[in-house]
Amino acid sequence: MDIYLVGGAVRDKLLGYPYHERDWLVVGATPDELTKRGYAQVGKDFPVFLHPRSKEEYALARRERKTAAGYHGFVCDFGPEVTVEDDLRRRDLTINAMAEGSDGRLIDPFGGQHDLQQRLLRHVSPAFAEDPLRIFRVARFAARYAHLGFRIADDTLALMRQMSNARELGALSPERIMTEINKALSERHPSAFFRSLLDCGALATLYPAWAASLTAPLLSALDNTELDVEARFALSCSAMRRDDCDALCAQLRASKRASLLARHTTTQLPLAGVLAQSPEAVLLQLETLDYLRRPDILDSLCCIAAALGEDHSALTQLQQAADALRQIDAKQLIAEGLRGPALGKALRERRLAALTATLTAKPE
Repeated sequence: MDIYLVGGAVRDKLLGYPYHERDWLVVGATPDELTKRGYAQVGKDFPVFLHPRSKEEYALARRERKTAAGYHGFVCDFGPEVTVEDDLRRRDLTINAMAEGSDGRLIDPFGGQHDLQQRLLRHVSPAFAEDPLRIFRVARFAARYAHLGFRIADDTLALMRQMSNARELGALSPERIMTEINKALSERHPSAFFRSLLDCGALATLYPAWAASLTAPLLSALDNTELDVEARFALSCSAMRRDDCDALCAQLRASKRASLLARHTTTQLPLAGVLAQSPEAVLLQLETLDYLRRPDILDSLCCIAAALGEDHSALTQLQQAADALRQIDAKQLIAEGLRGPALGKALRERRLAALTATLTAKPE
């Protein structure tokens, strides 16, 4: 039984890029042998085991054969006779198809190290086309390594264009796609992810309204480091019509917070302009944003607005106004003897007075 370090850890080790997880490949063993050694099996479709002490993943070497459209349309073949080269051949990119032996020797049958040096994202073999999810994975790697000068190889991009048809892409589950989107949105340059999907036509095939709305300035704004993943997703939707945005969020099964933020970007931006309105209108806007119960929504929306170039001082003033309103506590008014309609009226009057004072003050 031989054990190899494989995948991302080998790639990033050679690249001098930080990594936090290690994946291991086991060659020449059976599931029973690993189980007897104390490994716990966790894989359903193919044998993946957890090490009894480190809890790191160890997978038996395998081959894959395409049987149907989509991500799950594969039959796996594993056994002691499957070699490390066989296993590496089924992987997506050459930079992910390298292994390191226990003696430190690099196994690189497809030129991954050379492609790392050339800053190329290149597919291992024509079998790449059998899994349409790889389109999104390659785009995600483009986002991860854009700052290092990586680009998608011309022949790989051509293959991705051939794969970007409704039949194959339509077989992908929304959950798998959204997982790749969220991972890409957490990278340093998510703009490269969307540009890659636009270049190959995948985004236009699956989400035409989204693709049509992604202008160059909007894509550049996505790389703003102040934004979290859900805010970046919402920003990517900001130029869409509300109905199209709602449909996209439902189609992708986006999280509740991401969907809410996305809807607000289509209906509430530009945000800073609300300050030119009356205190009543500003209060109504803040209530629409549920500023009392969800302060995080207003904060994220202000960050999105700032990334799109809205005036920082005005956005700060709007946040200060919301903070001032949160200090007005109905309990104090109740302690003063107010009840029923009189309580509601007094609460609103005090909020409008506080809002007026804040809006007429100079921004800090």
